[in-house]
Amino acid sequence: MIKSRKQQKKFMKQSGYNKTQAALVKAVSMLCRPLIRLLIEKGMTFPQFRELMKSLYVDVAAQHFSLDDKKPSDSRIFVLTGVHRKDIKRLRQQAEQESSAITSSASLSAEIVARWSSVAEFLDDKNRSRALQKSGKNNVAGFEQLVSSVNKDVRPKVILEEWLRLNIVRLKGDYVVLNKSAFVTNKEFTEMAYYLGHHVHDHLASCVNNILAENEPMLERSVYYASLTEDSVNKLNAIASKKGNELLLHVNKQAIKFYDADKNKADAAYRMRLGVYWYQTPLNASVDPAKEVEQ
Repeated sequence: MIKSRKQQKKFMKQSGYNKTQAALVKAVSMLCRPLIRLLIEKGMTFPQFRELMKSLYVDVAAQHFSLDDKKPSDSRIFVLTGVHRKDIKRLRQQAEQESSAITSSASLSAEIVARWSSVAEFLDDKNRSRALQKSGKNNVAGFEQLVSSVNKDVRPKVILEEWLRLNIVRLKGDYVVLNKSAFVTNKEFTEMAYYLGHHVHDHLASCVNNILAENEPMLERSVYYASLTEDSVNKLNAIASKKGNELLLHVNKQAIKFYDADKNKADAAYRMRLGVYWYQTPLNASVDPAKEVEQ
């Protein structure tokens, strides 16, 4: 449990934190609690997490804190991070030996679903994702054409089989129907973990950009209310779900048009992500980090 205000001040003083670091520690303690809960639930121990953090400290220092465009030395990384030089050398050599990166089919699936829900040839007369024949006929695009419009190196049959397993689609005769659940993360844990990393990374990176004032401020807003009834919260959730989905679909349709126009341009070197999230919980000081930190 997060320490009381008096205990926190004592901890900060003993640890040698300055005022800026102390404020940051409070924020990091709060944002890490759900993550630590997930790690414990999935069996990742503190020694494993410590080794991961050590590796990340070295990697981020090497990537973002170079001088005169020169690769920072082990000594400089030691000064920046406090990680022992022996560990720095080992971790850097290990990183160089790892030539293959972990990949996920999640990004490909997301792009296919995005196209299915926004490109006119795959929509019905109400601008909703229409049921697609496995193979299009009579100049009407089908599921095979949808997959090929995103990636011609992947067999549509492979995508279809995997999507049926994950319940992203269902078959209705010779037609492939997109399930509503495809607009949110599916239940496959590896896919959910993929989105956890990418979504929260970009949200946090936006916050860090705004705090460090490195570039123009990025959109990062939320609405917060407490002391509401469960009925009121459920009504607000319904409103947020409806309006949030409308916003995401609208931006998605515009983004697809820009992507098709930009993808072959020499300066097409940027990416973006717009996210919408909702969270609710009973207002209980014993389990609410926000209230505990402020006490």
